Amino acid sequence: MLNHFRELQVVGLQHGSVGEWAPEGELKRVGEPEKILRYQESAYVSMCEWMCRHQAGWHRRRSEYSCPSISWDRSFFICKNCRARKEQKGMRMSVEKKIPYKIYLEESEMPKQWYNVRADMKNKPAPLLNPATLQPMGYEDLRPVFCDELIKQELDNDTAYIDIPQEIQDFYKMYRPAPLVRAYCLEKALETPAKIYYKFEGNNTSGSHKLNSAIAQAYYAKKQGLKGVTTETGAGQWGTALSMACAYLGLDCKVYMVKVSYEQKPFRREVMRTYGASVTPSPSETTEVGRKILAEHPGTTGSLGCAISEAVEAATKSEGYRYVLGSVLNQVLLHQSVIGLETKTALDKYGVTPDIIIGCAGGGSNLGGLISPFMGEKLRGEKDYRFIAVEPASCPSLTRGKYVYDFCDTGMVCPLAKMYTLGSGYIPSANHAGGLRYHGMNSALSQLYHEGLMEAVSVEQTSVFAAAKQFAMIEGILPAPESSHAIRVAIDEALKCKETGEEKTIVFGLTGTGYFDMVAYQKYNDGEMSDYIPTDADLQVGFAGLPKVE
Repeated sequence: MLNHFRELQVVGLQHGSVGEWAPEGELKRVGEPEKILRYQESAYVSMCEWMCRHQAGWHRRRSEYSCPSISWDRSFFICKNCRARKEQKGMRMSVEKKIPYKIYLEESEMPKQWYNVRADMKNKPAPLLNPATLQPMGYEDLRPVFCDELIKQELDNDTAYIDIPQEIQDFYKMYRPAPLVRAYCLEKALETPAKIYYKFEGNNTSGSHKLNSAIAQAYYAKKQGLKGVTTETGAGQWGTALSMACAYLGLDCKVYMVKVSYEQKPFRREVMRTYGASVTPSPSETTEVGRKILAEHPGTTGSLGCAISEAVEAATKSEGYRYVLGSVLNQVLLHQSVIGLETKTALDKYGVTPDIIIGCAGGGSNLGGLISPFMGEKLRGEKDYRFIAVEPASCPSLTRGKYVYDFCDTGMVCPLAKMYTLGSGYIPSANHAGGLRYHGMNSALSQLYHEGLMEAVSVEQTSVFAAAKQFAMIEGILPAPESSHAIRVAIDEALKCKETGEEKTIVFGLTGTGYFDMVAYQKYNDGEMSDYIPTDADLQVGFAGLPKVE
């Protein structure tokens, strides 16, 4: 009987704490630090039998036979051998895991494969079309522009998981796994019952998630034996990431940077040059398409569509070069799936299931990378989530665009993609400072949005920077303007929970840091930032240039 008594457990109902009787004469700490049990040898060693016989293993009244350090008002005994203990599923019988401020995975837990959400889509994204013939483009059609292996990934709608080459895995380890942060400070400041998490992708020199795809695309270019690559960049994160990847692999890198960003963000430009890249403001006089755009739009501040056109022309006219893209294409979403895969693994470790997943939306690289594994579960009918894409009110491709075939670039030299678009000729207002300035959206995300599987909202930039400043002051990270779109809506959703009392779990993507975006922050701090919302007439200019595809 004495052995029976030693096997008794004391379980704190209020605190979810658990402990075992210690060996004779030994102190044992259980649950809360101040709660200590000492083994007491007693004549009443058959108490377990008494409890099982009289109360089916459960007893909650104050008893003269209980250990003096235990209050029966808070605790009860359970015999390990009694039937009642075996049937106690659902009771909190162990110490609840305290979720840390930052959840870091081990290197061994990093993804070994990318996830392709298209494999689980019942309705696949529409194919890329040749603008001359309006026929679907195949592998050979795309070879003059893209790297061979990347074309295969772009066209693969059926393979769910694609192995990450070991060389890329090794590079990832320089800055991954990235932390998933529980925003305890933000929750407290908002006085919300919501639980807020963010996946922080700014822990590398590029300051953003873009490096996840940059190293993959540079790797395949190097493997193919190319001399270098060309690309576009808007705010500069992608250009910085690609210049880093190319420097690591010994490739030449030519970057066409949207002119307004080139002028507003000189330090990011210089980071690219430090890594050996050449940086040209776009549109420029160095390409035919650049000169054409300048002739048609004198004084233009440029757009991603313009920069793409110039980068594609430079690649096709330079032997040994190919064009690589930082967003929009399905291959990019594939590489960025490491964001969502790590996020899901971290949440699963603590038994957390998000209710709402929020991502900023420009061309779709971060949004798609974050939501893909969760969207896959939704598509397979395993779980349900609410997805919210957040875009700038001055470039509202999802919320006000048309779901049609359009050119991926302003110069109309790229394939046609079916997507939500404002028209390839649409150029955001010069006062737009928050990034996310692409005229269209990734084709897979466009298809998912068209089917109602995710939502989209647009937000004005002054409210975005207000959220950015609030977040920086509370959480201690200066966020990139792009990321701040997601922050804005995450805060809004948390405040809704405050009103309703709902304890929803919110996850958003913090795509990077804003330390090279201080011109925009300065405008906000000085009260010089204004909001621009295009009128229907403004948007009609872009729609008028849409190609006619039956």
